[in-house]
Amino acid sequence: MSPPAVRTPGYPNWMRWVSVFWFLFWFTSYWRTWGFANFAHFCDVAVILTCIGMWSNSALLISSQAVNALIVDIAWALDAGSMLLSQHPLFGGNEFLLDAHYPLWARALAIFHLVIPVLLLWGLYCLGYDRRGWALQCAIAVPVFILARFTPPARNTDYAFTDPFFHRQWGPAPLHVLVSWLFMVIVVYWPTHAALKRLFPPPQARHS
Repeated sequence: MSPPAVRTPGYPNWMRWVSVFWFLFWFTSYWRTWGFANFAHFCDVAVILTCIGMWSNSALLISSQAVNALIVDIAWALDAGSMLLSQHPLFGGNEFLLDAHYPLWARALAIFHLVIPVLLLWGLYCLGYDRRGWALQCAIAVPVFILARFTPPARNTDYAFTDPFFHRQWGPAPLHVLVSWLFMVIVVYWPTHAALKRLFPPPQARHS
């Protein structure tokens, strides 16, 4: 009598395949609608790395994007809600939601901001929270901020030109990028990392 099959922890296979097809559709649609420079947004980087993490069942990638995306997507949802209800954004960056120059279906794809946190939390539940995710995301943020400085200033991608609170640039470009990076590391990434460490066991403990 053969032993029962051991289930590999992680995302179900159907969910992994859905992530592949979603990524192909989303990436192509966003490139055609917004241009390649749009992928310098942290939220778009999160989609790419989350899909890779889902397909590979990588606790490290999923953990890094949980550190990156959970608070950011909550802020996005608040800003988008304010934009749609009152046409007054809280932070800025979601004005495209009301821009009729872009097809409605393309604007509606931004709903991924509400889906990604759920997928990431599901992944942490299944895979565990890799404590190295915080350091990895801190490292990922450096080239993303630098890349954002090469996008059109009017887009203010990742607030790499002016911050969302005082709407100013903090000194020369390298200093502003450093200040922005430190803000994300200290105010966004570290508290999220601390909370996730308390809520989810490490991968080894999850699978032992």
